Amino acid sequence: MIYLVVALAIWLALWALNTRLANGPSADTRVVSLAIPLIFGATLLIIWELVVRGLNVPLVILPPPSLIAQTFASQTAILWADFVQTFIKGALTGYVIGCAAAFLTAILVDRYALLKAGLLPVGNFMAALPIVGTAPILVMWFGFDWHSKAAVVVVMVFFPMLINTVAGLAETTAMQRDLMRTYGASYTQTLAKLRLPVAMPFIFNGLKISTTLALVGAIVAEFFGSPTLGMGFRISTSVGQLALDMVWAEIVVAALAGSAFYGIIAAIERGVTFWHPSQRT
Repeated sequence: MIYLVVALAIWLALWALNTRLANGPSADTRVVSLAIPLIFGATLLIIWELVVRGLNVPLVILPPPSLIAQTFASQTAILWADFVQTFIKGALTGYVIGCAAAFLTAILVDRYALLKAGLLPVGNFMAALPIVGTAPILVMWFGFDWHSKAAVVVVMVFFPMLINTVAGLAETTAMQRDLMRTYGASYTQTLAKLRLPVAMPFIFNGLKISTTLALVGAIVAEFFGSPTLGMGFRISTSVGQLALDMVWAEIVVAALAGSAFYGIIAAIERGVTFWHPSQRT
């Protein structure tokens, strides 16, 4: 009972602190904008720890954060090997190939009306296919190593990236395109100097969406066949062993990797599209 009382007291105290920071005179400063989510996250972890211990929740249902942190620290070598196998080899490789192929295909689709009429409906159909249906097929085609995981990621990121890029290339107005023709600009010159810069917010939107899809696709693909390595493999086997602390440690690795990946793409976007209204503060 004492754990639950302490949990409630900490919740109220940190909630009051966050409320004061959010409504205070320094609410718009960078320090406060970083402090508020950190305090909120720390609050959730503390409450989680105290409630699990106070209610004696079995470890196979929900381990406390302290046990997860202990497992994370003691199994660093395994977690790193799984990270390299799933993220670096599978997710990142598939992400680069899929996004690059989608970008080049989008330019062809924009250039030729036949491809726009024929390929985009197929793309919408393929994007709606469930990963649990396509992943086993690709694993059988490309084998059980990371190559099949990269292939799954390519399929997952290709069509969202394609659709966003095509939409971005169509964002210019007729007056802008007519002006470029008046200057005697070729299609390539118009693409490089007008249409691609205007399309950049859409392109980065597709890149950011694909960061999440890439990691999820690589992890789920490992459920259908993998060497004795990888986040998906580790999660699947640890669940069978009722080692929920290891499962949560892998989830932490995936969350950190996914957040960092998204943050890197968002930071690049801010540098490239600094002129766009969405980047103005």
